[in-house]
Amino acid sequence: MPPPAACLFDLDGLLLDTEPLHGRAWREAACHFGGDLTEAQLLDLRGRRRLDCAEQVRSLLPGSVSVEALLAVRQPIAEALLGQALPMPGAPELVQRCHQLGIPMALATSSAEASVAIKAAPHPWLSLIVERVYGDDPELRQGKPAPDIFQLAAQRLGVNPGDCWAFEDSQAGCRSALAAGCHVHVLVPPGSACTAYPAGVVCLTSLEQVHLS
Repeated sequence: MPPPAACLFDLDGLLLDTEPLHGRAWREAACHFGGDLTEAQLLDLRGRRRLDCAEQVRSLLPGSVSVEALLAVRQPIAEALLGQALPMPGAPELVQRCHQLGIPMALATSSAEASVAIKAAPHPWLSLIVERVYGDDPELRQGKPAPDIFQLAAQRLGVNPGDCWAFEDSQAGCRSALAAGCHVHVLVPPGSACTAYPAGVVCLTSLEQVHLS
């Protein structure tokens, strides 16, 4: 595989260990309305924008619950938890290595800008990723698994998506990056297997396995 023209990074579950915290927030919010989310249902939320997740969770709840009511319960729980997220192993070193080598970087995250600010505050190394496409970016038409977010990130860096390495952990994010034409590296979550992802991706158990030169 040729060296990347740029590296495009997901955030949740890839650079920061936030997915268990997101899952806890969705589960507690669902419980408030009499619902109980399974591990499989929580896994299916990974990589998606907040409103898309809320709509999906709402459809799983008993009775008639609005997205607005669900988010009003979920958001304070999530905000209290997400500032505690730790880096994924090898994430700070990978970002710093890209910076040292002069490889352009962009964040391609389904999280809203305000949410990223909360999660990133304890992690100054994330400031090395200057270009960012958030889930609430006004230029983003569709969220993952549509290819828009990676196409927009590559466009803002002035590179072809087909020359980029995209780093993901979720099924939705993986499909998004592949549809954009990127070379996709998947950090496979615990409990999942590489066989669950499309052919042609590079499967990782840790970001420490990524070698750039």
